[in-house]
Amino acid sequence: MALTGRTALLAALGSLPVGILAPSWTGMLAVNAPLSLAILCDYALAAPVRTLRFTRSGDTSVRLGDAAEVQLTVTNTSRRRLRAQLRDAWPPSSWTSGSERQASRHTLAIPAGERRRLVTVLRPTRRGDRKADRITIRSYGPLGLAARQGQHRAPWTVRVLPPFTSRKHLPSRLARLRELDGRTSVLTRGEGTEFDSLRAYVPGDDTRSIDWRATARQSAVAVRTWRPERDRHILIVLDTGRTSAGRVGDVPRLDASMDASLLLTALATRAGDRVSLLAYDRQVRARVQGRTATVVNTLATLEPELIETDARGLSNAALADAPRGSLIVLLTTLEAAPIEEGLLPVLPQLTQRHTVLLAAVSDPRISEMAHARGTVDSVYDAAAAAQAQADRGRTADRLRRHGVVVVDATPESLAPTLADTYLALKAAGRL
Repeated sequence: MALTGRTALLAALGSLPVGILAPSWTGMLAVNAPLSLAILCDYALAAPVRTLRFTRSGDTSVRLGDAAEVQLTVTNTSRRRLRAQLRDAWPPSSWTSGSERQASRHTLAIPAGERRRLVTVLRPTRRGDRKADRITIRSYGPLGLAARQGQHRAPWTVRVLPPFTSRKHLPSRLARLRELDGRTSVLTRGEGTEFDSLRAYVPGDDTRSIDWRATARQSAVAVRTWRPERDRHILIVLDTGRTSAGRVGDVPRLDASMDASLLLTALATRAGDRVSLLAYDRQVRARVQGRTATVVNTLATLEPELIETDARGLSNAALADAPRGSLIVLLTTLEAAPIEEGLLPVLPQLTQRHTVLLAAVSDPRISEMAHARGTVDSVYDAAAAAQAQADRGRTADRLRRHGVVVVDATPESLAPTLADTYLALKAAGRL
């Protein structure tokens, strides 16, 4: 049984005149006995909560930053009218800070034998699965003096997907892809490695593209046109070790890498290439091959692990997944120690068989600090930031000397820069 504020108010109002006019046990009994009887009657008339039935429906997935609606249907199977307050509990990260109380609490009135549908709006602040917790319901009597309280469970899971903010860059990259493929009027002649068609020679064409056999069969000189090869294999490798847990601004490095992976997956799939994804630190955390929607669903529950990445194990896993001649896109860090001690010794195994592209997230704050001036502290910060930038540059140069294509960009520009690099590799015939 739960007593309401109305009960306390009536008890206080009844005790006040008794305390002034007839302060005795008889007076107290004269006030509290009727009130207690009213409380018991009100409790008896309240609709039972154990017999209530709950079912859920609604959204099962939502992108981070968007709202999801989950419907909760409450069925009153008793013979009494239900007057109740209900709390639909979810994990704290299901709402923005401060909005949980308003979003999760509902007031309802259901006649006997009827049902009502409540809507709980979720606005998750983190990726992953959000599972519904307990439903707490308090059923009040007609006088509002006492209430029955109980808890129920109605399982439901909403998967919070990565936001894919770089999706806005996809149309412009697809337009450039169509240019490379020769499907628009802006045709880039002579690039790529796959034969496209023959056309008449015009001054300025590369003489190496002349098809002498076709020329011999006709009166005009014919040249071959080329297009980027299709149906190539691209393996995206996400480093989920400790360095991926670092935050750059408000975004974890892993989330920025995911966003870049999604844009590259969407672009490469449209280009006709086969894309697979591997998440690794000391073991395989995720392995998926398919469309962008499949990759998004897999990445939703992926979290960084606070352990050092096993570079040799990562290399072996990549070699096992990628056929010869693939493009391996490694999204990891450019910190000197993990690269020089872990990745550089195993790079020859990858670069001998594949084209390797390493993409890393840089912190724009480091660049700002490197140019800071004024106080003594800012001068020391500028020196440290400049040293950090120099170390990243030297690490990138060492990777390039090993034949690795390096992309080092801020979280906002990593995805479009990686997509541009992919298109440049296709145009150069390296894919």
